[in-house]
This record gives sequence, C-alpha cells and structure tokens, in this order.
Amino acid sequence: MTVCVVGSKNPVKMNAAKVALEQSLQGAVLKVVGQDVPSGVPDQPMNGSETREGAINRVKACVAGASEEARHRHWFIAIEGGVDLFEDGPATFAHVAIYHRGIWSVGRSANLPLPGKVYQALVDGGELGPVMDAMFDTTNIKQKGGAIGLLTNHLATRQSVYEQAILLAMARFNHPELYAED
Repeated sequence: MTVCVVGSKNPVKMNAAKVALEQSLQGAVLKVVGQDVPSGVPDQPMNGSETREGAINRVKACVAGASEEARHRHWFIAIEGGVDLFEDGPATFAHVAIYHRGIWSVGRSANLPLPGKVYQALVDGGELGPVMDAMFDTTNIKQKGGAIGLLTNHLATRQSVYEQAILLAMARFNHPELYAED
C-alpha cells in the first residue's frame, strides 16, 4: 500500500492529494494521512513567496516527523493557499510541494481573480474562507468548494484546482530522467 502524508487535516486538501496521486500512480492503493503541521507563514499568506514557503514548510515538517523508513517510502504533499495583487488585480492561488525519496517538486495552481472588496478584507487582516462565508452566507467554505466554487458557480472547486496543481507538479516524478539535470 502506498502512503501519502498530507500537511493538513483539511478534507479538501487530503481528497485532492488522494485523487491526484491515485491518477498519477495509475491504480496504486493509496492511504492518505493528514497531519496538522505549521506552515511558518501567516494564516492568510499575502504573496506568492509566503504561499510557496508555507507549502514547503509543511512538507518539511511532515518529513521531519516521519521515521527513516517512511521518509524513503511515503509521498509527502502540502498545499498552501494564498493571495497576491497582480498586474491584472488581486487573485487567489495555491502552491503545492511534493517530496518523495529525496526528490522535490513545487508547483502552483491557476489564479482565481478576487473582487477588490474581498482582497481589501484580507489586507485588513481577514482570512479568505471566513470572508467568503460572510459574503455568501456559507459556513466553513474552505473545507468545501472554497472561494473558487463560490466565484465560479461551482464549475471549479478548491479541490479540483488543487488536484490539477498536484498533477502538474507530478511531472518531475512521472519522467525523472528528463529532470535529472535540474
């Protein structure tokens, strides 16, 4: 059985890791274990660097807490959602970090444009999930479809975007010979 340790107990992140890794590993029987580990960044990362660092820090914490055998066998994945102000306006996105047998891959999801008033609430100290819950009268949306689901009328969800980001980051593991010199 293949084990995937996810640097969060959020069911959206755990399910995204399970679905994407099962697809990538083509039929592997997968056990997903979530761990609450620190990101080392604010609860609401406000730029790409913080978001990337949070994903990497979560994987490092999972690896550090694993046995020597697990470090050489398990997959370790973390997803960190963040926001930034880009040339075309504010947006939310996620960074994904994957570690397996000494190899790292870090990737990023697509951007979801955010309304200016949502971004301002985040600048003022809010966190995206609760801000969206207040706007849309939802409860704990970050463990469901997320802002992505709400703003796309559920044509995309937080999980679907995370799955795609993981699938893209898996390229390094799918074809290691092509990345050997990187």
